[in-house]
Amino acid sequence: MAAKKKNEGKGARSRDFNELYEYAELAERSELETMQRKYTQWMLSHNYASRTIETQGSIVSKFVEWCHERGILRPQEVTRDILEHYQGQLTRSRKDTGESYSVGYLNRILSIIRGFFRWLAKNHHILYNPASELELPRVTTRIPRNVLNTAEVEAVMMQVDLSLPMGLRNRAILETLYSTGIRRSELCRLKCKDIFIDAGVVLVIEGKGRKDRMIPIGERALAWVEKYKNDLRPALVKKPDEGILFLSSRGEPLMPNNLGRMVSGYVKAAGIDKEGSCHMFRHTMATLMLENGADIRYIQQILGHSNLNTTQIYTRVSIKKLKEVHSATHPGANLNPHSVKPTTA
Repeated sequence: MAAKKKNEGKGARSRDFNELYEYAELAERSELETMQRKYTQWMLSHNYASRTIETQGSIVSKFVEWCHERGILRPQEVTRDILEHYQGQLTRSRKDTGESYSVGYLNRILSIIRGFFRWLAKNHHILYNPASELELPRVTTRIPRNVLNTAEVEAVMMQVDLSLPMGLRNRAILETLYSTGIRRSELCRLKCKDIFIDAGVVLVIEGKGRKDRMIPIGERALAWVEKYKNDLRPALVKKPDEGILFLSSRGEPLMPNNLGRMVSGYVKAAGIDKEGSCHMFRHTMATLMLENGADIRYIQQILGHSNLNTTQIYTRVSIKKLKEVHSATHPGANLNPHSVKPTTA
């Protein structure tokens, strides 16, 4: 019996030793992960948006795992050559559909990783920043192509079947997107108290970059929102009521991806051969307002752009207004009775 207890004690000590060994091995392997956790804590303490922390954490975590697979366990072991190798692998990677990732997407991933190493160097966790000279792929500013005209917007609106249970909600959503140019994630977070009916404005709480902004909403959109709030929302809401404006059939806040599919379905049903969803209404609102004479600085405030250069893309979309100005002011823009018309051979 004593020998058995002695052997059991020896076995227990052996198990303890193995567990300690595995823990030490995990701790050594996880030095990069430790730094990642500290980076996350730093972002939390500096009031970064939860979505930003989640996105950046996921991207850095994938990079750390990639390093582990290659025996790179410590931040000090990461060199510029290693980062360029990772960049090359990202460039060659493909989506599930077989398509390559956009330059903008790759740029965003590499920028986040650069930010991680910049933080490591600034806080003296590494002697130098190996990502400081990493060249990011050049992102070209693309003009939004899929912008609706007024007739197409009305055609989309008419696709909503108001006889269906959720038709009233869907029409109110489309009208809100069109009137305000709000982002889909912002719309999903809207609360009833954020709509000021008498003032005709919407308060967007913690938009992109955790910035609040007050934006106008038209009377037509307000009328649909009010009808939805009075006639349908009370039947959807579950107790306790958290005040979210647009609810699912189960009384829950809408998910951005589900909202996007709903909107794109109405666009396709209208027979419009343009790819797009919620962001299409954002582009449309900005373009139509600009064509009708709105100052681009006001559009910048409505859209919540921190940089006017981001809003400037709509000046290139709005060719209709440029054509009108050109025709009205350029002496050779229009044929007149005294002009020499071109002849064919």
